[in-house]
Amino acid sequence: MTKPVVVGVDGSPSSLDAVGAASHEAAIRGAELRLVHAFGRSSSHLPAGGPPWNPAGAGVRELLDGTLAAAERRAHAVAPQVDITRDVTVGEPLVVLEIASRTASLVVVGSRGLGAFSSLLLGSVSGHLAAHGRCPVLVVRGRPDPTGPVLLAVDDSPASEEAIRFAFAEASLRGADLTALHVCRTGSPDVYDGPADPPFVTYDETHLREHAERVLDAALAGPGERHPNVTVVRRPVAGRVRHTLIDASADAQLLVVGARGRGGFRGLLLGSVNQAVLHHARCPVAVVRHRGEGPAAAEGGEDDHP
Repeated sequence: MTKPVVVGVDGSPSSLDAVGAASHEAAIRGAELRLVHAFGRSSSHLPAGGPPWNPAGAGVRELLDGTLAAAERRAHAVAPQVDITRDVTVGEPLVVLEIASRTASLVVVGSRGLGAFSSLLLGSVSGHLAAHGRCPVLVVRGRPDPTGPVLLAVDDSPASEEAIRFAFAEASLRGADLTALHVCRTGSPDVYDGPADPPFVTYDETHLREHAERVLDAALAGPGERHPNVTVVRRPVAGRVRHTLIDASADAQLLVVGARGRGGFRGLLLGSVNQAVLHHARCPVAVVRHRGEGPAAAEGGEDDHP
């Protein structure tokens, strides 16, 4: 049985956009949609008129009849055939979503929210869900109703294998092409992503392109055979990682990145590239963490991979 798609709901416009995207994801997977709202432990996050231990309180009932009802209407408008469940609980939203991710196929959140969800993209998704979540996390942002291929950030680390498999499966489900992008960084200071980046030896363009093509061929061979219906476009590019990804996302319907990597994508979700992609990508971003890593490993620094 397909695991449910979970979406964080708080009543904000961004949250409703996330519900719409989650509904579509549930429909193409043949999965149930689970609407999750969490009351933070601070009293400022609780609805007026009802304490957290009293689900029959007027404030909670108003929420059920308001915020979640609006989310359910949005979900039915996008995917009428999808079964929907509601989950209202007490706890910090990111902790609640982390727990929900253990039995989900995908967790979907908006790029901005209200109350306890307002800081979801200020390090919380990248620093908590990407490090501790047990399934891919889809952050809905960028232009409305994006079209184009699924865009995949490829490196040669074992941690990227999960992201590659997810991207192929997503492209197949969406009936979309897959653009596999590998960024080759040179020794020019113009292509550094931040002051923490170490210097790199400058190679000639032919060497860089040949290396990038080898990386792409090795990474895509197996998944490509399992998804023969997906048309793959390989894009080896020399440049700055974050700017290249953001620019490429303008023509994509989804950007898929691994929670860890090396080379051009090393530490992708741990620093400046993370913040740039999650704040400035022009389409939704799916973060896929390597299942073979524990949370502590996922929180490591950029020097974890040579």
